[in-house]
Amino acid sequence: MYDWLLFLHVLAAFLLIGTVVAHSAVVLGAPAPASTVSVSNVLWAVGGLGTLALGIALAIDVDGYEVWDGWILGAIVLWFATTELGRRAQAALGDPAAGALARWHWLRTLATLGLLVLMVWKPGA
Repeated sequence: MYDWLLFLHVLAAFLLIGTVVAHSAVVLGAPAPASTVSVSNVLWAVGGLGTLALGIALAIDVDGYEVWDGWILGAIVLWFATTELGRRAQAALGDPAAGALARWHWLRTLATLGLLVLMVWKPGA
């Protein structure tokens, strides 16, 4: 069971990274057709829910971890932060106001990077 949970959790994380890469291209000047935005939104939704649900399932399944471990709680907080920052970036997509999209996107990118750091190095575990 552990192997499948881990595989699906990492796969969900790749979906999140796919969204960050797609939005980075848009922020850097690539055209943003509706289909790209739609696929990006689906990747974020599936990847976001997958990482959260499967990550909690992994924390419950693995004997050495608890959901209330500091690095897991930190990851959950960052997960909510990335989701909110992504929502704000998405709202700014339709408004070409000076730098709003770029600001929210790069903040989400940093929060996502922080999330990955917690998942890979598990500080305090």
